[in-house]
Amino acid sequence: MSDQETKSDILKVRGGKPLRGTISVRGAKNFVSKAMVASLLAPGKSVLHNVPAIRDIRVVSNLLRLHGVDVDVDTETGTVSIDATHVESANIADVHTLSGSSRIPILFSGPLLHRLGEAFIPSLGGDQIGHRPVDFHLETLRRLGAEIKEQRDGSIDIVAPHGLHGAQIQLPYPSVGATEQTLLAAVQADGKTELSGAAIEPEIMDLVNVLQKMGAIISIGTDRTFRIEGVPELKGFTHTALTDRIEVASWASAALATKGDIFIRGAQQSTMVTYLNVYRKIGGQFKITDDGIRFWHPGTDLRPIAIETDVHPGFMTDWQQPLVCALTQAKGLSIVHETVYEDRFGFVDSLIKMGANIQLYKECLGSLPCRFREKNFVHSAVIFGPTPLHGATIDVPDIRGGFSHVIGALAAEGESTIEGISLINRGYEFFYDKLAALGADFE
Repeated sequence: MSDQETKSDILKVRGGKPLRGTISVRGAKNFVSKAMVASLLAPGKSVLHNVPAIRDIRVVSNLLRLHGVDVDVDTETGTVSIDATHVESANIADVHTLSGSSRIPILFSGPLLHRLGEAFIPSLGGDQIGHRPVDFHLETLRRLGAEIKEQRDGSIDIVAPHGLHGAQIQLPYPSVGATEQTLLAAVQADGKTELSGAAIEPEIMDLVNVLQKMGAIISIGTDRTFRIEGVPELKGFTHTALTDRIEVASWASAALATKGDIFIRGAQQSTMVTYLNVYRKIGGQFKITDDGIRFWHPGTDLRPIAIETDVHPGFMTDWQQPLVCALTQAKGLSIVHETVYEDRFGFVDSLIKMGANIQLYKECLGSLPCRFREKNFVHSAVIFGPTPLHGATIDVPDIRGGFSHVIGALAAEGESTIEGISLINRGYEFFYDKLAALGADFE
């Protein structure tokens, strides 16, 4: 199903009821799909556990199958088995059918170059949260020895007639995608690769864990520098994915906004430290156990806060949108400075429509170095609260913004109609089941 087709999907929510109950969260969307791509590097079998049943997994599975890879997905157990013994060039027309549904195809470049000597990448899609060029990806591949031809339709032809070789690469910004691209391409390149200015998110470090299991040699310094020694061959892996810290934070924010109490089975403290600190400063309560984390509203006024998004270990940009919704219920003035994506506040208009008092600014309302300084992008928000929210008809702009709209609808008095709800299925598995388990009133 394409993103355009899902726009017809509608969720009706009758809000004003606290979310209470227990839900489970499985593997990270931003890791699992990349680990599946990594399996393409090894002519053998790989098994990935704790995999969520989300649309991105179906997209990657289909892309792998188009290249002759056997993929078996068990959504009940969360297990994906992949046999990449036989890899072949995909039919371009078939690859184009997946064009626009995800940005994952660009990461197939390195593995396909190693296995086939060539790669075809369709025009890319993904959430509309700001400009996310593939320039960093392509420059990395060029430095490793790839020859690239960009087509008018947005697709890309890549070849490596002499194979890939190690190189010195400096990223101008700690791009998650470009870091993943370099790791996937350099692990079998001839010689050593040094990647400076890399992203070090937990999902990337778990990808490094997978690649090391496959036989790669990767080290990382305290200065965000990866050093990769290319190896001639890799083998399959068995790995259990880390929990999705974005989904955990999303439901935790929902507990705050609705004055609820949610236990999230599978939540991990180690990847949530920065979020937990902010949650506590706002006044939210949580208890960490071996099985997960319980999040709940204290029953007293929430406190306002000033936060700035940043690359890891800073406050994650994907945590920002659901938290903004919760901050509409904090007593006082909160400030959010977005430094990662320039169009991350596209969801705010709908919250304002529901009664939120939020003002947006082009200025940097924070002290962190910002890529958007003096570039005329609306990337700071001031939230005045608490404000009662009321039902409205709203449209989902992207995964995290859409979840924020659902939170707003759950916290609001009256009925809300949310259109394009299936976009949320790209990042949240069994979404309706979890709403039901927490006592939400919806259809």
